[in-house]
Amino acid sequence: FFTSVAPEGVTVMTDISKYLDFVITLFLAFGITFEVPIATIVLVATGVTTVEKLSTYRPYVLVGAFALGMLLTPPDVISQTLLALPMWVLFEIGLLMCRVLLPHRRSAGGDDTADQATN
Repeated sequence: FFTSVAPEGVTVMTDISKYLDFVITLFLAFGITFEVPIATIVLVATGVTTVEKLSTYRPYVLVGAFALGMLLTPPDVISQTLLALPMWVLFEIGLLMCRVLLPHRRSAGGDDTADQATN
């Protein structure tokens, strides 16, 4: 496109290494973003945290998603938002999947130990 629009006498010189760095950075950023639900489920399934505790960290997750979007995308608000909002939505989907797939892990205490002792 740029070669057809460039004025006469101007040679378009693309720098392939900068373009590849940009593309690889975006691939990694969006790849990490789509791992958020899996990480959420693994954290709850292994007992590292609970769904309720993760729900209380919701505001921090949103700010962290925008901070990560700021670091991993080019310096414009649109790219940052296009990375941060899916990351936050996928975090919420991960919480929903934890509630559906792991209902016995939701309680934060004695009920699980009493159920395990009777089995």
